Amino acid sequence: MVERMEVSRAIAATPSEIFSLLCVPESHVAIDSSGMLMSSSGQQVRQVGDAFVVHMDRESLNDYPLGLYDVTVKIVTFALDEEIAWVIEGNLNLGHVYGYRLAPIEGGTLVTSYYDWSGIEQSWKDANIFPVIPESALRATLGILARTVAPGRSRPMFDVVDENID
Repeated sequence: MVERMEVSRAIAATPSEIFSLLCVPESHVAIDSSGMLMSSSGQQVRQVGDAFVVHMDRESLNDYPLGLYDVTVKIVTFALDEEIAWVIEGNLNLGHVYGYRLAPIEGGTLVTSYYDWSGIEQSWKDANIFPVIPESALRATLGILARTVAPGRSRPMFDVVDENID
């Protein structure tokens, strides 16, 4: 059973430019493709343990009628210009992790967005509600990130080798 998704995209911006954007709460709302993130409150994150609030609306997924609710984004990985990851806390602290890894490439950065629910409790795994968002949403968010951080810049050429291809 798959319990982690990763998608990558080459973006014509430096790791520093991208990482800086990912540290700002409002940026998460701006680049979200799911439509669930409505607004945010809080300061720029600078280290593991920092947190901010995201005001959510699940209506865009049309799956569970949760109405408007808030979650806390708590940083669990913070490696300057290399990786940032967080867990979602709130009414349900499920333990799923979202994050980005950044690797410099010629002409920009290879950005890998990941979503990992391998650490959630078995009862949630058995509920068969994960992944909450599809892989296409991660991919679309990378597209929005690219146009946000590097508007009008051509995407660097980069060959991604798929290790699953025989």
